Parts: sequence; C-alpha cells; structure tokens
Amino acid sequence: MKIIKKEVSESVSGIGNDILERLWEESWTYIKTVVDVVHEPVLILDKNLCVMAANESFYRMFQVEAKDTEKKNIYDLGNGQWNIPELRKLLEDILPQNTFFKGFEVSHKFPHIGEKIMILNARQIHTREETASKLFPPIILLAMEDVTDMMDVAKTLAFHTNQYQTKINERTLKLENHILKLEKEINVLKKK
Repeated sequence: MKIIKKEVSESVSGIGNDILERLWEESWTYIKTVVDVVHEPVLILDKNLCVMAANESFYRMFQVEAKDTEKKNIYDLGNGQWNIPELRKLLEDILPQNTFFKGFEVSHKFPHIGEKIMILNARQIHTREETASKLFPPIILLAMEDVTDMMDVAKTLAFHTNQYQTKINERTLKLENHILKLEKEINVLKKK
C-alpha cells in the first residue's frame, strides 16, 4: 500500500501529500468495501498484476489466507494455477489497451478444493477525468464465478438426454420393424 501511496504522491505536484493520501485512503476504502460485499471471489490487482487485496469470498473459496495472497503476483498464487498463457495475455492487455474481458473459462485442479471450473471477468477501474487518473494508480478487478456445479448438472443432463434419446431411437426402430411385419402379414391376408 505504501508503494501506491508513493506513486500517487509523486504523480501529481502542487497538491498537498496529506490531501492526496487522505483522498487515496478514502477511495481505497470505498473500493475495498464494494469488493467485500460481492458474493463472488474478487481480486484487486495493481499494474504489475500483484494482488493488492482479495475479498472474503476469495479466501473462503480457495481456502487461503491474506498472507499467502496479498502482494503476490497472480501467476505465483497457489501452485501457479493462474499462470495460463491465454489469461496472461488477457490480463496484460487490460491496462495498456484499456480493455476488459468477460467469460474466460478456467478449469483447474486447485489445492484443497479440487477440480473447479471458473468463469473470469476483469476490468480496469478507471476515472473519467485525466487529472484523477494521474492521482490514482491503475487497478484491475478480477471477478471469478464458480460454475463447477452448473457444469456438472449440464453434463448429467446431457448424459440422461443421450440415454433417453438412445432408448427412444431403439423403441422407434422396434416399432418400425413391428409395423413392417404387420404390413407383410396384412398383405399376405389380402392375397388369400
């Protein structure tokens, strides 16, 4: 946090450091409060993709502690499970190109919690005015949605649908064969 305060202080001249520091702390408290309320796990990343903070949902879902998460590069978290080339490209393009992404799927076996399928969304927090963007360092919000259960339900549904379709096809074939047999018998009876 001190590094960010230093960046904020150095980025704008002519404004008192106390005012800048208070403004940054108020903004940070606001951002952190909003993120903490969110049900899904969220990481707040700095411009170097280091974790500035995570919400309670993140710590609960991944069964990790702040000391093992904060101030660490996202690619170094856990056993490196977030070091995915496609995710790396998406995250590294957010700040320079002012982009965002939605719906990036990650499937991984996580320590302690097992196999999970996550949908990731990320966006830079930016300001409307250029002066404010000089005051505040770039921050990326990375939100995660655990869709493992939904995917399991979808797989189960697809399996049962396929089984049902196979049974219907088998019964339809049997009925068609019976109809053909009956038609032959009717034709034989007609000829008599």
